[in-house]
Amino acid sequence: MNRSVRGALLCAALSSVASAVWAEDVFELNTIYIGTYELGTELNDVDVSGEDLARTKPTDLQDVFKGEPTVAVGSSIPTSQKIYVNGVEETNLVVTIDGSRQNNKVFHHAATNIIDPALLKAVKVNPGVATADQGPGAIGGALEFQTKDVADLLAEGDDFGGFTALEFNSNGNTITTGNAVYGRKGAIEYLGYLKFADGEEFEDGSGTEVVGSGVHLWSGLAKVAFDTPDAGRVELSYERLIDDNPRPFRANMGGLLAGRPVPATQIYDLDRQNIVLSYSDDRSGAAWNPEILLAYSSTKLTTDNAGDRTDGKTQSLNGKIQNTFELSMGDIVAGLDFYSDKSSMEYAGADGAYRAEKVTNVGAFAQAYIDVTDTFLLSTGLRADHQKFTGVDGAEFENSGVSANISGELEVSSNLTLSAGYSSVWGGLTLSESFLMNADWEYPDSPEEVTSENLYLAGELALGDWTLNAKLFKTEISDARAPMWAPPSGSAIPMSEMPFNNTDMTSEGFELGVGYDWGVGFINVGYANIDTTLNGTAADSYTGNYLTAPLGEMITIEAGHTFQNLGLTVGADAQIGLKDTAYFDVAGAGAGAQEIPSYEVVNVFAEYNPSRMENLTVRAEINNLFDEHYAARGTYGQEFAVVVPVYEPGRSVKVMATLNF
Repeated sequence: MNRSVRGALLCAALSSVASAVWAEDVFELNTIYIGTYELGTELNDVDVSGEDLARTKPTDLQDVFKGEPTVAVGSSIPTSQKIYVNGVEETNLVVTIDGSRQNNKVFHHAATNIIDPALLKAVKVNPGVATADQGPGAIGGALEFQTKDVADLLAEGDDFGGFTALEFNSNGNTITTGNAVYGRKGAIEYLGYLKFADGEEFEDGSGTEVVGSGVHLWSGLAKVAFDTPDAGRVELSYERLIDDNPRPFRANMGGLLAGRPVPATQIYDLDRQNIVLSYSDDRSGAAWNPEILLAYSSTKLTTDNAGDRTDGKTQSLNGKIQNTFELSMGDIVAGLDFYSDKSSMEYAGADGAYRAEKVTNVGAFAQAYIDVTDTFLLSTGLRADHQKFTGVDGAEFENSGVSANISGELEVSSNLTLSAGYSSVWGGLTLSESFLMNADWEYPDSPEEVTSENLYLAGELALGDWTLNAKLFKTEISDARAPMWAPPSGSAIPMSEMPFNNTDMTSEGFELGVGYDWGVGFINVGYANIDTTLNGTAADSYTGNYLTAPLGEMITIEAGHTFQNLGLTVGADAQIGLKDTAYFDVAGAGAGAQEIPSYEVVNVFAEYNPSRMENLTVRAEINNLFDEHYAARGTYGQEFAVVVPVYEPGRSVKVMATLNF
């Protein structure tokens, strides 16, 4: 389809949603919330609320962030999806699930953090500047996933409930079922959820089957809690996801047109678990609001190519003790935290093939959230960390460092809010990915520790139903770890440089947004322009592994409207990636490099909640409406002619029904 025609149809589809306001009286929204940014929130944050998740019904991480132009999720296969925040890969952020630290750097061809969005209550991203109480090593910020509690699912006054959900996707004939029960009895709360998805390989926009894109996934969540006004809240949760299916031999590539011959697929068996025990009491008084957390997380990935099996595993035992001191001008959060992380790998049947790296960290932190005046909010914090690192050969290193942050938000007028923030972060020595560790590595005597500086300036202007926002941001990472298995053939580079291969990275750019909200509907448009470099040279996705990928310019559009008297919500969204010619140096990348192509993809949905059966919700989606043949920005290898990227699904129709009881 001609792009000018497609663009006209896109505008028509989105404007038809917006124009529905004139045919509908303004009502208070019920279960589906649609709206723009709220004035007075931290302008640097990316917050995906429960209302956002209820509206979009995401099936993977791409769906979760599809309205955020500064957050890119590469690959259409969840097993190889990676998140880039302001151009910085998620492994450089403090990533937590229900407060539990995630240490998931197993294999560079696979995902680092895979989670079932159906479990999520909210997602919060602090790009660049994170607070001291969010954890150690926030080199590029923080990313927090929060799963649902009983209170998020059960209405006040009810003691028992549940739901069953069924979904069908035409592209791949994928069937997904999800079932949950939850309740409360006195001070006891309980929740159980189980999901299973199974499907065939899907077709991309050209009608070609994407090899290794089939679905075979289990996920579950169990929680039990004891909650009383006098004793506080104790909660134990267990979350697990298993994805076991043939994937592309290199799961983040559709194929490689050079190098040694390999099979089209191999088994990727991924098993991620998260266990959290927590205690909190925020009802005791101004001076005593304790929170204690002890958690264990692990990710195990087994690849099996006709019996040639490799097991990689990462794990983290972590916890914290903190207290919130409520003061007349705000709060101070202070405490201690720790983690003990390990990354290991083993070739099945090979003598001496097991190898591992370990790192332990103990930190102390304090973060102040101060209402300086009614219109000026200030957040500032400090943390100190001490770390012990052990290499595959038993080499040990001990290091200490300090991190600091400050950010503020000023309400200049009732319409205009300005915000700025800065952080200086010490990250210490980070673990290698499991699959890359070499038993022959020779560690340097004094390896460099990773550090970073982050800065942002932001503003928001609210004019009635209109909201305009803008942000400038920059992250500089020094001595990031980018290990190599061994020196290139014929190279004089010593083996002592391989374990760390320190790299400097810079990401900078800006974001613009405009939104219009009419109470029962909205339209948001976002634009991001992101430039990343490695050692002063334009970044590519090969040298940028675990650091960055070329992103360039992205446009996102979202619109929705609720006809509450009909119980009907309709919406559309679009993601537009502009051709990346300014930010990827084709000539500098050498032979085989190419421009990253542009794309336009549009999705539409309608969701119906009949008034005579309020416990039933039926939803229909048409994703990739115009059958665009493309790879999402952030997908590995698009800039190399020898790489076939993992393409996105072509046009697909998805139907889902949820019955609550």
